Amino acid sequence: MNDTHNGRHVLVLPDRDAAEEVAEALTERFGVAEEPQLVRDALAGEDDAEDAQWLVVVEDPDASYDAAGLAALAGEYDGWRETE
Repeated sequence: MNDTHNGRHVLVLPDRDAAEEVAEALTERFGVAEEPQLVRDALAGEDDAEDAQWLVVVEDPDASYDAAGLAALAGEYDGWRETE
């Protein structure tokens, strides 16, 4: 079973610093060639910037990255990997 979101993985992190560190670690650990995209995701109904999560979007059209490894990496920063 292909466990990616249409050729991408989405990692959810608690803050921008964690997201930036994960994006850097993706390059080092997984050899991610294309720089991951960082996206601020305000929680539903919240206007306060402090309540925003950050998404790290990893393009993976060939499904070559290990989903469990990506989830473990996100977990090191109190985050998780989104699953459909």
